Amino acid sequence: MSTDLSVNLNAVAMLRNRRDLPWPSVTGMARIVLDAGAHGITIHPRPDERHIRRTDVFELNEVIRSYTYGDREYNIEGYPDERFLSLVEEVKPDQVTLVPDDPSQNTSDHGWDIAANQDLLKTVISRLKTGGMRVSLFVDDDPAIALLARDVGADRVELYTGPYGDMFDEQEKAQLLARLAATAEAARACGLDVNAGHDLTLDNLPPLLARIPFVREVSIGHGLTADALLYGFADATRRYLTCCTPTALAAE
Repeated sequence: MSTDLSVNLNAVAMLRNRRDLPWPSVTGMARIVLDAGAHGITIHPRPDERHIRRTDVFELNEVIRSYTYGDREYNIEGYPDERFLSLVEEVKPDQVTLVPDDPSQNTSDHGWDIAANQDLLKTVISRLKTGGMRVSLFVDDDPAIALLARDVGADRVELYTGPYGDMFDEQEKAQLLARLAATAEAARACGLDVNAGHDLTLDNLPPLLARIPFVREVSIGHGLTADALLYGFADATRRYLTCCTPTALAAE
């Protein structure tokens, strides 16, 4: 099966916010990657709006709910405080990915301690699913976490692939990949679907998907944006889509 590609637009928004100018256009870039074949868009609106702004959330919703892109998905990531929950309840994205970030963090760098937050997560997940949204939990490479994610009501887990993406020692990378695969297998055994994201690139994505071919979706922003400086956003998107196809994985 192919893996869906959701393009994270946070880096585009951050570049725009460096100047008091309307470009690069976040909605314009969304159209480019969707026209190139991306299956969806991911954003992480933080309280300080250092990249995605509140207005972007609604403007991107209009794009992805249009007739042209009606079959694509909108994924919104964030820490489940009341501000965030009210926002996603108003927009109703296809998927909400809950992350345990402190608002001051530069980026997500760890998964949930589900055992320590199970009451919060049960309440939040029930609330979101009542609103018709699929819920994914950002998790570390720990097979034991799968049962906990199921028990708090998650539909999916998103494997935090940062350590794998940042590792250059081949032996250690293989060990990290094995742990990610074990976690994914445990999640699937619990009836959960599996997503993955963080520091994935054209080089490390194919081995990941060859080892875990049942990953439903990868969310990629920084790596794709960096490659877009070389290839353009449309071509970079197509290159990542190629990595997500069974033909490409069979060559690994």
